[in-house]
Amino acid sequence: MTTNKKMKIELKRLDDAFHFEAISETGNIVHMDAGENLGGRNKGVRPMQMLLMGLGGCSAIDIVLILQKQRQVIEDFTISIDGEREQGKEPSLWEDVQIHFKLKGQIDREKAERAVQLSMEKYCSVSKTLELAGAKIAYKVSVNE
Repeated sequence: MTTNKKMKIELKRLDDAFHFEAISETGNIVHMDAGENLGGRNKGVRPMQMLLMGLGGCSAIDIVLILQKQRQVIEDFTISIDGEREQGKEPSLWEDVQIHFKLKGQIDREKAERAVQLSMEKYCSVSKTLELAGAKIAYKVSVNE
């Protein structure tokens, strides 16, 4: 699933602490902030949380594209992601990530499982990036549960 290779992001500081606004080249905005332990004020997503969000979004797009091509009807699709970071290290990278893909609709279970497998093992650039950094990513798929 090829995407644009070149991207441009602009960040702008919005307060006297760690609240930033990130703007993509297409004008989409995300707010980021540091944790309260560093002086952040919970005005945005933490950057490491954004990596897990990116993982979910990347795989979700792949899965929807694959299932649409197979004429599967998705009525509801949610993803739960739990991650654990390395302890006592700087930088503290993602170590273990658990993903639960929950699909509802007129969907063949085997096609859903294959779509998830293709995304996680072949197409999703974010999962590959995290794995190259040492993260162990495990996933499961639920259909109409």
